[in-house]
Amino acid sequence: MGLLDILNTIQNAGAASNPRTQPAPTGPRTGQSTSQGMSPMAKALLALLAFYAMKNMRRADAPPTQPSGRPGGGGATAELPGGLGGALGGGGLGGLLGGLLGGAAAGTALNGGLGGLLKQLQDSGQGDVARSWVGTGPNKAISQGDLASALGGDTLDSLAEQTGMDRGDLLSGLSQYLPHFVDQLTPDGRVPTEDEAERLV
Repeated sequence: MGLLDILNTIQNAGAASNPRTQPAPTGPRTGQSTSQGMSPMAKALLALLAFYAMKNMRRADAPPTQPSGRPGGGGATAELPGGLGGALGGGGLGGLLGGLLGGAAAGTALNGGLGGLLKQLQDSGQGDVARSWVGTGPNKAISQGDLASALGGDTLDSLAEQTGMDRGDLLSGLSQYLPHFVDQLTPDGRVPTEDEAERLV
């Protein structure tokens, strides 16, 4: 099952169970169909992977003497990649994961984004939950509060802005669909290699 199939499954399940996660008939700023039918929740899941892929790439390129984040900020400021809004608005999966990262292969982006997201969850005390999503057993649930703490307010605000969802709906949807999304992206009970991730895209 490819990434687009996984997102379509989530989108269809979300449309059936939660009218707030359906795509709006018109975009608030453009008056056009939002993201060519991609639901806000599907956009949020892709944006989350893209954010952690960018963060992972920046960390790999950063010199060891670089200061860590802003004073009192508890780490680097969470910002979505600059081209993300346009990529999400166009709904192009290849454009989002491939072109977004300055020519990085889509498999590299997917692998790095998923790995970065799982590390963030582990670092915030949600390692057991994240491991259950990757493993072959049942997925443990995550509360909206725990997910909000793990991802951080800046990330959630950026996701809400990019998807047009309010923060409560975004957290509700992510806590419901993120376990299944990660589970489907890790069919072998581990994060896929870059080559395996490339085949998913």
